[in-house]
Amino acid sequence: MRLFVAVWPPPEIVERLAGLPRPEHPRVRWTTPDQWHVTLVFLGEQPAERTDELADVLRRVAAGLDGPPEARLGPATELLSRSVLSVPVAGLDPPAAATAAAMTPPDPRRPPFRGHLTLARARGRDRLDRRLAGTPVEGSWLVRELCLVSSTPGPGGSRYATVFSAATADAG
Repeated sequence: MRLFVAVWPPPEIVERLAGLPRPEHPRVRWTTPDQWHVTLVFLGEQPAERTDELADVLRRVAAGLDGPPEARLGPATELLSRSVLSVPVAGLDPPAAATAAAMTPPDPRRPPFRGHLTLARARGRDRLDRRLAGTPVEGSWLVRELCLVSSTPGPGGSRYATVFSAATADAG
């Protein structure tokens, strides 16, 4: 089972993202609202019997946060790489670091966390047009849960399902 830990945006943020221009282009595959998330940690292939253990770890991480983190979207779309259009999401470094420390072995080669929500990918080896970037979009939300998510690749992009969600600690 292919797993990752993610944060899902609330309906008002999804609605804001859905209102962004999505020009038709044969080399662009736009992601859909049910695919919009911020990955905190990618876990890769995991045996199904490990999900209970990962859920327990995620529950402890979420409970150990200093209140619900605030995710801040924007200020504009950007090219994350030559083939990925995204919106930056700030404010999730603490839960990403805590989750990575609790669930994955240390790896100095792991790139630093860069919070983002993917809006489009280039098809095949194509490069996205730079003019797709720069569309203003902003918003914020309190993250009330961290989710263990399964990913199933498919022809229209991966399909995601929440396997377990852990409530974040209340600010107190």
